[in-house]
Amino acid sequence: MRSSGIPRSTPARTIARWALGGAMVFAGLSHLFWARQEFQAQVPDWTGRVIDKDGVVVASGVVEIMLGTTLVALPRERSRIGMILAAFFVAVFPGNIEQYTKAKDGFGLSDDRSRLIRLFFQPVLVAVALWSTRPAKG
Repeated sequence: MRSSGIPRSTPARTIARWALGGAMVFAGLSHLFWARQEFQAQVPDWTGRVIDKDGVVVASGVVEIMLGTTLVALPRERSRIGMILAAFFVAVFPGNIEQYTKAKDGFGLSDDRSRLIRLFFQPVLVAVALWSTRPAKG
C-alpha cells in the first residue's frame, strides 16, 4: 500500500483497467442511444415477464456507465468494483447464449459461427476485470 491508502497497481493492470472502464462507458452510452435495438436482440425472451427488453437494455446501460466510471474514479475500491464487474459479465452471459441458440442477429453477428466465437470472449472479460483490479504484490 502507498501512504495514500491506494493499493499499488502495475502499469499493465492500470492500462487494462482504464481501457476496460472506457469500454464500459462507451458500451453503456451505446445502450442508451445508438444501439438500443441491437442490444435488445441479446436480451433473453424470458425477461419480458419481469421487465420489457428496452427496460433491460436501458438498465444495463446505466449499470455499465456506473461500473466503467467507478472503475477509474475510485481507485481504493477497484478490487471490489472488479468483482462486481466480473459478476455483471457473468450475469449478462445468458443473453449471449440466447443470441447464439436462437440465431438472433446483432452487432454484425449474423451467422452461428460468429455468435459462437463471441461466447468465448465473455470469460476473457471476466478475467480482465479481475486481473486488472487486483493489487500488485509486494
